[in-house]
Amino acid sequence: MSGRRVVVFDYESGNVHSAVKALAAAGAEVELTRDRDRALEADGLLVPGVGAFAAVSEALLAHGGDEIIDRRLAGGRPVLGICVGMQVMFERGVERGQLTDGLGEWPGTVSELDAPVLPHMGWNTVETGAGSTLFRGIEHERFYFLHSYAAKAWEIDVERPFREPSLTWATHGERFLAAVENGPLSATQFHPEKSGAAGIRLLQNWVESL
Repeated sequence: MSGRRVVVFDYESGNVHSAVKALAAAGAEVELTRDRDRALEADGLLVPGVGAFAAVSEALLAHGGDEIIDRRLAGGRPVLGICVGMQVMFERGVERGQLTDGLGEWPGTVSELDAPVLPHMGWNTVETGAGSTLFRGIEHERFYFLHSYAAKAWEIDVERPFREPSLTWATHGERFLAAVENGPLSATQFHPEKSGAAGIRLLQNWVESL
């Protein structure tokens, strides 16, 4: 066991229990809560999310998730977003013509994939970013995706002394961001908790970095 305490933020979005189980399998001491102080004090905060961008963004705001995430990142305390929990880290999302503000931690817009079949559902390979911590030892594994929308560009130019982010890409119809590791904020478009042994290893890599 790592002894690292991770809070899964419980804001009524997504199958949080599978994330709790996967984190426990990865060696974390896991707590499912929406308590502000517990979320701020934890070694790591996991933000799950499934469904529509607008609904996830609204639920996060309603439970103070935006302030918790902001405060953690300002203090260099790690946050991991999963699926729509990754998408809402960007400035905005467009779904069925509806524009919704995200949390704005990263610039850019999440939009529908230009692909012959949607949703993008099932296992896919990724192009692992240079210097990745999350994908250490699992660079050539497959991961489980279930989504129709994604971020397709990275719009931040990082200058020294700040470290370049590690960007991991995947392709379904077009290229999109499968994962981002940017300082204390990391996120995956795929579901590590549904990605078998490779997903557990990814979460273990994150937990051990806390």
